[in-house]
Amino acid sequence: MRTAQDEAGLDGGEPYEDSVPISLVAHWSFCPRRAWLEAMGEKAPQVAQMAEGTAAHRRVDTPSAGEGDTVRAVDVRERTLGFHGRIDRAERLPSGALRIIEHKATPVKRSPTVSEANRLQLTLQTMALEAMGHEVAAAQVYFTHHHRNVPVDLDDADRSAAVAAVEATRKVVSSTRAPAPLSDDPKCMRCSHSSVCLPEERQEAAVVRRIVPPDPTGEVVHLTAPGSRASLSRGRLTVVQGDEKLASVPLERMTAVMVHGNVDLSGALLREMMWRGLPGVWCTGTGRVVGWTNGVRSPNGGARFRQFEVAAQGRVDVAREFIAAKISNQATILRRFGGDASVVAQLRSATRMALTAPTEQELFGIEGRAAAAYFDRFPRLLSDAVDSSIGANFPGRVGRGAVDELNVALNYGYGMLLGEVIRAVLACGLDPHAGLLHSPGRNKPALALDLMEEFRAPLVDAAVLTAFNNGEFGERSFTHVLGGARFTQHGRRKLISGVERRLVTEFMHPVFQYRMTWRRAIEVQARMFLGVLDGTQPTYKGIRVR
Repeated sequence: MRTAQDEAGLDGGEPYEDSVPISLVAHWSFCPRRAWLEAMGEKAPQVAQMAEGTAAHRRVDTPSAGEGDTVRAVDVRERTLGFHGRIDRAERLPSGALRIIEHKATPVKRSPTVSEANRLQLTLQTMALEAMGHEVAAAQVYFTHHHRNVPVDLDDADRSAAVAAVEATRKVVSSTRAPAPLSDDPKCMRCSHSSVCLPEERQEAAVVRRIVPPDPTGEVVHLTAPGSRASLSRGRLTVVQGDEKLASVPLERMTAVMVHGNVDLSGALLREMMWRGLPGVWCTGTGRVVGWTNGVRSPNGGARFRQFEVAAQGRVDVAREFIAAKISNQATILRRFGGDASVVAQLRSATRMALTAPTEQELFGIEGRAAAAYFDRFPRLLSDAVDSSIGANFPGRVGRGAVDELNVALNYGYGMLLGEVIRAVLACGLDPHAGLLHSPGRNKPALALDLMEEFRAPLVDAAVLTAFNNGEFGERSFTHVLGGARFTQHGRRKLISGVERRLVTEFMHPVFQYRMTWRRAIEVQARMFLGVLDGTQPTYKGIRVR
């Protein structure tokens, strides 16, 4: 089927591989780092201003929505200089020449002013049309909220600047190293990419001006009912068990899905999740992560390549931070829950030793001794109201194969935390497998295990202790088979609720000095590690709670 632009002879054809999108040139004029992030596939969260812009472009982005001498969504390209793009609207004048119109959504309270990026876009669109054999007589910006057309007069200076901008953009986006963030620039206040760029956080100092938007609207959906089935229905995730409808959640409100145990997902739902970039994490009934799903569109391919190089070569400075932050947070949990002051002091000393450890092997030794001291005191953090057998049955830290209630709860919580970290790592476009401390043997997600170290104590250990001490775990929470404890559905749901409460709790970030949720902090730390890989950050700094 021929579109309106085919009929008008405006088909731009397919751009060649090195061609630069005009939209990237516009991003470059605003901020080179933003252009680089876009080129690497980093998409900004859908904030209000972006939603308005999307709505404003919905009609003009439909190629067949032409009327008479007007065509919309015109694909154009200039092969000699190497750029391509899409014109929002082109009108054929009585003379036969074209008038091109760029649509822009600007809040009414702001004046309809043509920006440098607008001039660049119109100039490049004009040059592309001329290269395709069309005459362009006029250019305009249509401000959708003001319902106003503003003419733009283009001259030779605009053309020279546009050519230079294309080359500068090509140089930026072809680099394997990210441009440095802007420093104390007011542009960051209204930039939709600030939550993935983290311009002030890259300085590893207190953030004077809070620039990162709040956590994106959305929630992690946990599917826990054995034998239930989740499917797609009119843009919603719907969960049924037999004839009973358990839940229905709009996909727009979701950021990820965690599947616990024997729950089925329909193929249509999986396909839609991958199309939307919603990761899914699969866990066993005991909390062990067995896999995840994610779409093929993933940002930061260059950084992911360097991730494997760094994993092979090692970065002991980053590994020190992983371990030092973990031990420091264990000491804080001991202090908060009334642990032995001498052991707290021992862990503080181990933290300092970890920061100066010359090798990873020495780090492992420090971590092992600290963990032994921490978990030796762990059952004593239970309140007197907790059944004394819970603490008495604790043999020390045991992973898979645990048969006591404390370790069963810890293992399940750590599985949840691992799923959260995997989600954050995937959002950054990194591979969960290539880490620095943990071995990727037997396909373990080594990087996710590395990054979760500093979050174990403040998120899972604290949630488990709180659930026991507050009486949330009771006789209905565990079943005992052949002397071994197992979570019941009641206990599993109680722990999921407890960990989720911790994840959405806000705290003061000790480095950046502003409040964020723990869920947001996990992604921020993953992006700090990404900064080490893309060259915008010298090293990594872990979170140490006080």
